[in-house]
Amino acid sequence: MTTVMNEMMTEQDTQADKQADQQHDKQPDTRAALRFVTCGSVDDGKSTLIGRLLVDSKTVLRDQLAGVQRGGQTDLALLTDGLQAEREQGITIDVAYRYFNTAKRKFIIADAPGHEQYTRNMVTAASSADAAVVLVDATKLAWQSALPELLPQTRRHSLLVNLLRVPAIVFAVNKLDAVAHPALAFENISKALTKFASDAGIAFDTIVPISALIGFNVVDQKPGWCNYHGRSLLQILEQLGSTPADTQQAFAFPVQWVEKPAVNISDTSQGRRIFWGRIASGFAKPGVQVTIMPSGKTATIAQVLSHARQPKTVAANHSAGIILDRELDVSRGDWILQASTLASSQALLQSSGKFDSPFPVRREITATVAWMDEEPLVPGRLYWALHGHRWVKAKVRRIVSRIDINTLESHDALQLDANAIGVVDLALLETIAAVPYKQSRGLGSLILVDTASHKTSGAALVL
Repeated sequence: MTTVMNEMMTEQDTQADKQADQQHDKQPDTRAALRFVTCGSVDDGKSTLIGRLLVDSKTVLRDQLAGVQRGGQTDLALLTDGLQAEREQGITIDVAYRYFNTAKRKFIIADAPGHEQYTRNMVTAASSADAAVVLVDATKLAWQSALPELLPQTRRHSLLVNLLRVPAIVFAVNKLDAVAHPALAFENISKALTKFASDAGIAFDTIVPISALIGFNVVDQKPGWCNYHGRSLLQILEQLGSTPADTQQAFAFPVQWVEKPAVNISDTSQGRRIFWGRIASGFAKPGVQVTIMPSGKTATIAQVLSHARQPKTVAANHSAGIILDRELDVSRGDWILQASTLASSQALLQSSGKFDSPFPVRREITATVAWMDEEPLVPGRLYWALHGHRWVKAKVRRIVSRIDINTLESHDALQLDANAIGVVDLALLETIAAVPYKQSRGLGSLILVDTASHKTSGAALVL
């Protein structure tokens, strides 16, 4: 009787989860915490903006404020720039994460550095963001011009957050309090941003004038300032949706950790190993037939555990524990993939070398690469490629093109220098299950690591 009741409750929970996911797909989810990254050129005021958000939202303790005093003035940037080198040089070097909440929303902020040499840090922060606030320093631009030229790093960061599929992009024109005619400056800079976004194919949410130092339009509205009568930056962020779960794709799961059964085996795992990780796409639920990548072995999901170790159906973007109906050799780095057509694809690969699967298994890929290493990317070089939690060797076959961040045109190139963006053909020594990045963040992205120095060299987004 108890077993029957538990099964009924589990089924009810599953139906409730599905209904919640369907509702989530219909409208933006403003209940979950919003992860957003601040980016833009160096000294545009990113750290000061975050400090202003923390102070004006009443989430900074009095002793913390006392610790960021300089010459009798409060230096808001010090609330995020915590490294000694950052405080000495007055710049952001590493990504700083801060947390705060309002009556309507919780927020996780990533303060990304603006220097070109720290672009890799910005890419790391943006890869998991729900939104990006791109700051533009009005004092650095020829705002008197009808169409001011934007700074290269502003353009580069905007292109990167767009390539990384950050769902919402907000342009914030900062330091307008420091120019002679703020309304004219905001109007002309807004035109330049709109034209740039249109030419680059960047869909942005809005452009808002702010003064991070004084606090205009950051938390509280400043009606009519710069002829702007819209919402403040915080009000805009409160209404943005979190990144929707990738539930339209088939089930895909990168194994991060394998839990061995304890001596006293519990009823939860029935003595079998539990494979833990974060679901990349689809739903994990009992009865789904799966294939282990790269071994090609097949099994059926016997049970799914939530992060709280409760049996339930779990959707993409959530952590889960997977228990299979039989013991297989599965370890960290393997992928557990829905086997609707993948099993037949294995046989098809042996006969023809081609695949017909929701997860095409490939040895060769073409990807957009954001290059972040001081050593240029050249054909013939060998790198480690991280796909999920799996490491494979990747060889650069050729560089298809390089994107000029000023003209947005593609040009032939023999190499990609530091901070360049281009299209590259990669040959992998082992097969991976990859789909275009525009379809799935988890399945369509790789990190390239130098085999000798072990430095993160580039981010590759499958085309």
